[in-house]
Amino acid sequence: MRFTHSAMATAALAALSLGTVTALAAPASAAPNTTPQKVCGSGYTTVNSAAVGSLGTVYLTYNSATGKNCVATIRNNPGTAMDMSTWIYVVDTEENDGDWGEYTSYAGPAYVYGKGHCVDWGGHIGNVHVSVSGSNCGSLKEHRVTYTR
Repeated sequence: MRFTHSAMATAALAALSLGTVTALAAPASAAPNTTPQKVCGSGYTTVNSAAVGSLGTVYLTYNSATGKNCVATIRNNPGTAMDMSTWIYVVDTEENDGDWGEYTSYAGPAYVYGKGHCVDWGGHIGNVHVSVSGSNCGSLKEHRVTYTR
């Protein structure tokens, strides 16, 4: 299930982590060799990533031709559907997108226009959540948080 609204990324993460947002979606097909490029599409290059504990990775990708960022949360070991999410937020423009539900392999893709903007992004698999704020801002240092709920 996809969503787009102008709420701040921290509110989105809080809602996801507290379990107040529940969505049931058709499971993504299990694809043991899924890559961020397969999820986001051609022209996207991985520019950052964050481990979701030992369960998988959230990938931030960028397409220089379109100026769009894409995020995808990919499990290390696809299998039985479990609660997963991926989200991205541009602070300057308040544009955001995300995907959450019960998935067998990955959550996403989620897209925003990010050229020339810092982005906040993250996701979760099961009870392990990761959040990256102030990302890809040139010389500014990003902030990463990983926690288990």
